[in-house]
Amino acid sequence: MQLSKSRPASSGQIRTAQIRTALATASCALLGASAPGALHAQGAADEQWDIDSALMIYSETDRVSAVEPVVKMHRQLDDDNEVDVTVVLDSLTGASPNGATPSADVQTFTRPSGGGEYRVAPGETPLDDTFQDTRLSLGGVWTQALDRFSRRSLGATASREYDFTSLSASATWARDFDNRNRTLSLGLGVEYDLIEPEGGIPVPFASMAPAGSAQPRQGSDDDRTVVDLLFGLTQVINRRTLMQFNYSISKSDGYLSDPFKILSVVDDAPGATLGDSVDYVYENRPDTRLKQSLYWQTKYHLEEDVIDFSYRYLWDDWEVASHTFDLRYRYMLGGGSYLEPHLRLYLQDAAEFYRYNLLASEAPPQYASADPRLGEFTGTTIGLKYSMPLDAAQRLSLRGEVYRQDGDGSPDSAIGSQQGLDLFPDLQAWMLQVGYSFRW
Repeated sequence: MQLSKSRPASSGQIRTAQIRTALATASCALLGASAPGALHAQGAADEQWDIDSALMIYSETDRVSAVEPVVKMHRQLDDDNEVDVTVVLDSLTGASPNGATPSADVQTFTRPSGGGEYRVAPGETPLDDTFQDTRLSLGGVWTQALDRFSRRSLGATASREYDFTSLSASATWARDFDNRNRTLSLGLGVEYDLIEPEGGIPVPFASMAPAGSAQPRQGSDDDRTVVDLLFGLTQVINRRTLMQFNYSISKSDGYLSDPFKILSVVDDAPGATLGDSVDYVYENRPDTRLKQSLYWQTKYHLEEDVIDFSYRYLWDDWEVASHTFDLRYRYMLGGGSYLEPHLRLYLQDAAEFYRYNLLASEAPPQYASADPRLGEFTGTTIGLKYSMPLDAAQRLSLRGEVYRQDGDGSPDSAIGSQQGLDLFPDLQAWMLQVGYSFRW
């Protein structure tokens, strides 16, 4: 079981991406459960649950920390039916970037509620140090064999945190061909999100008001819908090689901005205050987004060890494009134990409306965001997993990973006092996960 390694800088926005990832897992886990004949290998119901549990601890340097327990339960009901249930509970605390740029002066920001403020020292990245959240997610998938070669899966997930509610459903059809050496699949997912941020929905590009004053709000909540389609092909190349190819498309409509993100407005008039922040305004993103991705994965079995490599290319109509390279090597130690080094490289281009800041002399553009998750950056993950069987029905695993994110902190657009500041600070994080699998 793998938990998401990229933790959010704000609560609701990234969580929806994690939930949508469950669609791909449920509808096209073709290198695992949907490998030829795998669905029917169990036979009749065994009246026991196969349980995978994990506890993840994640921490960014001087930023967000998270603790996330996960339990996934699987049961074969009979020859044709099986069910999966997943429960996730996570808790996040720490400091979250608000989108403003560092400044040569002390900066004062109003908290999202409007009832308090916080200060940031000169040269420091503006962080709201009261960030905290707890999320509970419940999901289930029912898989049914329609005949000897085809099956369908129906799934649903509900997730709730104090300012965000998400409901999603998915349906998948898969069919085996060529003596079950080839599998075609089609998945559909629909999601509804209700965003209820503390303090309400900000007015786009409105100025942040001082603490205790009426804040520029256009309502207490907003929503969005997401529709995902996934097409998959898995092919057994030979007795050692298995390949998977996916194409996915996702359409989002509704409120796609982050209600907690702002932009700095800087003085661009020649003089002593050139580059200093003179105002803070709330971001605005388009209310639609179309994302597409191509995915390729290959598993190659050596005499004992396994090489697992994947590549994904993602692009969207916000002009965000990314390349993800992922490599794992499972080195068998004997007795069912193994070591698995992991290397992941992520390269992303910036959204067309990404801005480090706005200029005081310019009228606000139609869309703009300083969220570093929409900027250009490189992310590198290095990790190692150790897994060992305790007996025929129990397994223990330990995984540790280190993540580093690098962007351009000295862009050509920096002016005046900004030129001596790091406008895109590096991010470093570590993750530790303990897993325990058993039958019950």
